[in-house]
Amino acid sequence: MKPSFQTLLFLVLAYITQAAPPLALKDGEALGFNVDWTVIPGAGVIDIRAKNLAPTNENSRLSIITKTSTQNLARAFLKFDATSESIYDSKTGRLLSITENSHAREKTRSHSINFSYKNRTASYKDTTTRIIKLPDGYPTDLITCLLSLRNLKMKPGDTHEALVVFDSDFYDLTIHALGYEEIETPLGAFRTLILEPRMEHSPPKGMFKKGTKVRVWISQDSNPLPIRFRVDFKFGAGLANLIRYTPPTNNKSKEKALNY
Repeated sequence: MKPSFQTLLFLVLAYITQAAPPLALKDGEALGFNVDWTVIPGAGVIDIRAKNLAPTNENSRLSIITKTSTQNLARAFLKFDATSESIYDSKTGRLLSITENSHAREKTRSHSINFSYKNRTASYKDTTTRIIKLPDGYPTDLITCLLSLRNLKMKPGDTHEALVVFDSDFYDLTIHALGYEEIETPLGAFRTLILEPRMEHSPPKGMFKKGTKVRVWISQDSNPLPIRFRVDFKFGAGLANLIRYTPPTNNKSKEKALNY
């Protein structure tokens, strides 16, 4: 017996809602950002790199490592260094684990989280280990989430639902495409699309409850890139501009590296 139209439609919708977000980066791809903080230029740097890992149980994996550090005058006020590694299943796009380590004000903190989609749970470990329940959807960290939006070809007025994990908490975000803007950066002039994540399906919490606003500018060309990030707090703003880009390993003959 052939499935009904309603059944086929249900299966298609189920696939769409359950699909993991597209991988943000490819093997060998790397981005470097210079961070200005309010009136302090060159306050920090963000380095993001992707590389393939050796297969486990015949599953290919991609590691995305993000390193953040203060520098120059800002480092004199706050010495901060952080490293985060997110590991994804290359075929399904699902986030498998996150490991984060940070050092600030002579205090070191680290935690890890491993995801089990079969059981819809995650094992979170810092000083202890506990099991937490996964909400519907497929989580990713905020930086990787914003990077992955470059692959969606959004237009002004479009929205995209995303599930983002902060530490051991999950946030249902709606990404809004606000409009196009021509911007000047250290790498040159770009036509960009402005994207902004918001909490709309539940009461704001965490940084969103505190009034923090995040925006990312995605270049509108053959190789869309996050050209700029901006985070607005009540007590100031951080602006990150792309100053270095390395294309994927298998695309280096087609794409040029960008450097400031």
